[in-house]
Amino acid sequence: MSLIELATDGVFIPQRGLQKEELSALDGRLAEIRDSIYERDLSEFAAGTASDERLPLDTAFVDLPDRLLHTYKSDRDQSVLNDVLVVARRLSELVDRVVVLGIGGSYMGARALMESLCHPYFNELSRGQRGGYPRLYFEGNNVDNDALQGLLDLLLQGNEWQHVEDRWGIVPISKSGGTTETAVAFRIMLAKLRELAGGTVSDYIVPITGADGRLDQMTKGLGCGEMLEVPDGVGGRFSVLSAVGLLPAALLGIDIVRLLEGAKAMNEHFRQAAAAENIVLQFAAIGHLMDVKRNANIRVLSVWSKSLEAIGLWYDQLLAESLGKNQLGATPITTVNTRDLHSRAQQHQQGCYDKLIVNVLPGRHRTDALTVGHHEKNEDRLNDIADKTVPEVLDAAILGVDQALRGDDRPAIGIELGEINPYTVGQLLQMLMLATVVEGRLLHINPYGQPGVQAYKTNMDRNLGR
Repeated sequence: MSLIELATDGVFIPQRGLQKEELSALDGRLAEIRDSIYERDLSEFAAGTASDERLPLDTAFVDLPDRLLHTYKSDRDQSVLNDVLVVARRLSELVDRVVVLGIGGSYMGARALMESLCHPYFNELSRGQRGGYPRLYFEGNNVDNDALQGLLDLLLQGNEWQHVEDRWGIVPISKSGGTTETAVAFRIMLAKLRELAGGTVSDYIVPITGADGRLDQMTKGLGCGEMLEVPDGVGGRFSVLSAVGLLPAALLGIDIVRLLEGAKAMNEHFRQAAAAENIVLQFAAIGHLMDVKRNANIRVLSVWSKSLEAIGLWYDQLLAESLGKNQLGATPITTVNTRDLHSRAQQHQQGCYDKLIVNVLPGRHRTDALTVGHHEKNEDRLNDIADKTVPEVLDAAILGVDQALRGDDRPAIGIELGEINPYTVGQLLQMLMLATVVEGRLLHINPYGQPGVQAYKTNMDRNLGR
């Protein structure tokens, strides 16, 4: 299988773009950073020898796909992947709805996988049309009384708990269990679940958490025998390819082995390819140079499929929390085209020259192409394109935007997936995580941790009288 591709021609433009010499001048530094990730970061994490100024060092995500696949193939019964698949199979057979409770990285990766790899109206399909997999909902990611009550109304509308169509379960995700938004939602939903399931409530709960935290203790107290771990050294926004993202994906019937194989392929490319041909390093370098050399400190991830929007929102968190430190780091924005060409494109086309456009192109469509079609009265004046397909209309829009951006000296690059499937999505997620770490090192900041988030948490607790 081939790798996804990075198209960079659109950034090498007069005045506002980069010169190829600027990019090649970074090759040596990029190779040093890449080598230090493998030769220093991973070894220091494993040995616990990182100095205080290098902490946190949440670098275990880097080789996580390789390790998960290796143990699955060498000792399947003892592997994390097998645990995930077994739990997913049991829960899928037991319930028709699963609520994933988590905030930030504890849910954004799972949502990205669902939206990119499932039917766009998955939850609206019948159980048979879903292949027997449960509907999936996300809560505990906000403080919103009406949204939480609305979900409870949906879950509680059935009154025959003995029927699988009326049963639901909870997957609470929190490394510590101390995140207020998720903990509040879990307590409320647990009370409702207990009313329905009674003494068997533990069968309907699968926590993903760290050992000995509040969530771990609480669910053990409930008698939950199945618990999946958030791996040590994997921060929330880097956890999509751990059990945090893999269990929800498996519940949806997504091929998680293929997903990890895609990430592993990107790792191999990252380790082996020279800097000039390395799409991870080139993506990081272009973003960095546009930020510090051209003052393009707004990173617009422009996705050309609605199914990729949640990946964009996941990347928003990844970039913002990793690089937004010491008054540095680009500000991420996700747009969906062609939808947002009718809202934000005016600013992108004629506003400040402070943006790098990153087009994420889906490639081949996954369903049969729809044709515009002929209409005898032609009131809408579309008969001249009656034979065009929807993908052909999209291609014309993509080309039109590219021409418009170039015409006004607006830098843009493209990530070309070829097709949206578990293998290419695994590559994309791993590429963006690796590139974000590299970009942080180029800025001389620690891409791990998010100390700025603690301020609101402290104030919130004080305001609650805690």
